[in-house]
Amino acid sequence: MEKPKTPHFLVAKRILRYVKGTLDLDILYPYSQKNIEGELLDYSDSDWCGDKDDRKNNAGYVFKFRTTPISWCSKK
Repeated sequence: MEKPKTPHFLVAKRILRYVKGTLDLDILYPYSQKNIEGELLDYSDSDWCGDKDDRKNNAGYVFKFRTTPISWCSKK
């Protein structure tokens, strides 16, 4: 950023405090002998104007590492 201001500094401090408080938390991924490197899979889908009542679209995605979902989103 070219000109950081006090609010930017305060947000950065808040993020660091959050990270400091979560250092003992872990995410465990299942071990698989046949897939030692692991793989990242992604799925996405959308349905434009699929809802007959309000004509809004539905969209979503999921990212999986091996068999564990790590990020997902669904919107209307």
